[in-house]
Parts: sequence; C-alpha cells; structure tokens
Amino acid sequence: MQPTGNTILITGGGSGIGAALAHAFHEAGNQVIIAGRRQAALDAVVADHPGMAAVTLDVEDAATIPTFAQKLIADFPGLNAVVLNAGIMVVEERIDLKIAEATIATNLLGPIRLAHALLPHLQAQPASAILTVSSGLAFVPLAATPTYSATKAAIHSWSLSLRAQLHDSNVEVIEIVPPAVQTDLMPGHAENPNALPLADYIAETMALLRQQPTPPEIHVERVKYLSEAAQRGEFESVFRTLNPH
Repeated sequence: MQPTGNTILITGGGSGIGAALAHAFHEAGNQVIIAGRRQAALDAVVADHPGMAAVTLDVEDAATIPTFAQKLIADFPGLNAVVLNAGIMVVEERIDLKIAEATIATNLLGPIRLAHALLPHLQAQPASAILTVSSGLAFVPLAATPTYSATKAAIHSWSLSLRAQLHDSNVEVIEIVPPAVQTDLMPGHAENPNALPLADYIAETMALLRQQPTPPEIHVERVKYLSEAAQRGEFESVFRTLNPH
C-alpha cells in the first residue's frame, strides 16, 4: 500500500482505533473519509482535521450499503482504499441470540457487504487496498465474548481467501490484527493497564503499514502472544491463561 496520496474510507472512524487511524492517515497526506453511526462523534473528529470528511453509515443495515457506496464513489471518485474497522464487542455470559446476530451483522456481514459494493470501483483504480481489521482473539478466543471472537476468526479467514482471489489484481488485501488496546470498545478497556496504549498501538501499526512492500498482515509485537500461539505450540496454555476456570 502506498503510504500517502490515497483517498481512504475508514468505517468506525468516530472513536477508538478508527479515529486514531484516521488521524494518522490524514497526517501522512491522505484524503480521509470517516464513517460511523454517530454523527456527533464523526463531527468531533473532523473538527480537529481540516480537509477530513465524514459520512454516516450503519454497517449493520444491509439495505443502505449499495446506495452509500454509490454516493461515496460519486463524491470521492479517487477512492482507492477502505479500512473495514467498524465493530462491536459485547460480553455474552450465555448464548444471547440478539447480541450474537448484531455482532455478526456488524463485524462480519458489514465488511463483506461493503467490500462487495466497493470492489468494482477499487479494481478500476491504478492501485488500491482493502484493509480488514481482525483481532488477536481471531487466533485464541475469549470465552466471555464468543461471537466477537468468532467473527474476528472469520474475518481472518475471509481476508486470506480474498487476498488469494485478488492476487493477480491491483487490489492489496491487508489484515490489521490488534491486541487489546486502550479504547472504549468495551467498558473498562480504556483504563485497562494490561491493554496497549492507543497511541503506541497506532505508531507501531503505521510503521508496519509504511513498509514497502506492505506486509499482508499487520501484527504488532503485543498481539503475537495470541496470534502466534499455535505456531509456538502454546495454543492450549495461552487459551487457559486467557480463559481461567
């Protein structure tokens, strides 16, 4: 992925990792469009970054995505990158169908639907990129958030397949794999001393994204405890540590 001169859509750009990536990409000389459900949160981010744009989008609402994509392309014909970052994470003490279905719709179906809507346009650009956002929990699940972990494992698998399908095209597929980061994704995360500070996470992630060629998967050092557990032959011990009985 070229480090500057892109026109990038970032979903879930009103807070957390999405907002921080928007700031970093904007500072690097890219045109950034942030999307999310909460207009006030989007407006607050844009206010600090002259030239950044904001559009509302609920990725859980399948019916609105084709129209959203058409208007986005009309307004930003140079669009050549999308960061599929929007997501929710909710504790499920037992099977909760309402939470599970909302999580799947937002974290998995949303990215797939939006990528499908934008892919023809991205394929027509000289160079473009689809950046998915999975999680260290794609590799070792957290039992307290089973559907979140499952959707992130699915995003990892989908990214591998999409990359293979597009290997001979001009569309790069890059998977960003965050560890626990100090954001408001869940209550208490922003104050969790065991989570990676957001600024540190973004700095390390952007440094990896600037590498040429860009790695197909962006694993900061902190996430490798989870993402490389199976490779080290330590999956069971890491799973038990993450999910003590």
